[in-house]
Amino acid sequence: MKEAKISPSVVRRLPIYLRHVQDLLDAGIDTVSSKEMGAKLDLNPAQIRKDLAYFGEFGRKGVGYEVEYLARKLEQILHLDQQIRVALVGVGHLGMALSNYTRFQNERITIAGLYDQDPKKMNMQVGKLRVKPLLKIEEDAKTIGFQIGIIAVPAFSAQEVCDVMIRCGIRVILNFAPSSLKVPANIHVRSTDMTTELQSLAYYISE
Repeated sequence: MKEAKISPSVVRRLPIYLRHVQDLLDAGIDTVSSKEMGAKLDLNPAQIRKDLAYFGEFGRKGVGYEVEYLARKLEQILHLDQQIRVALVGVGHLGMALSNYTRFQNERITIAGLYDQDPKKMNMQVGKLRVKPLLKIEEDAKTIGFQIGIIAVPAFSAQEVCDVMIRCGIRVILNFAPSSLKVPANIHVRSTDMTTELQSLAYYISE
């Protein structure tokens, strides 16, 4: 596996493939071709074959991919064959929605810690978790072992939260704050600014 040469765009497509083959599994389908996947996902079959080929030879000519095997290999590639623990900072409306998102309960990615800087939210019960002060995350990280951090705080607090997460050993961060984060080269940050996304979509209204 030549991970250093794999582009972020390829990595972004892997969960799309995984969700599709999981749906096929649920439907009792045993094999699928790249042509069938491409038609369903609106992707070029050659692109699908190329993406998967980065990680090994999963298909057979004239047969396609064995769905169960491909699903298992994609889970391994994405590290979803293990439990991934997430620390979420910012228990506002968005943070609450993410905490209660039922898909997290069905996957290997689990929100294992909730943190906020608002004293009024301390010890608030959200599902099976209680909200803790931000500085408690460093202590919890030693026992829980967070692998991913989610930032759902206002822009002015985002960098501080990011710095705390990095000190805790978190190297992968999903940022919902409308703010660009400054991080070392070995930290992976994915930012999602819903306001910007909506504003860019507004451009197409006249069409």
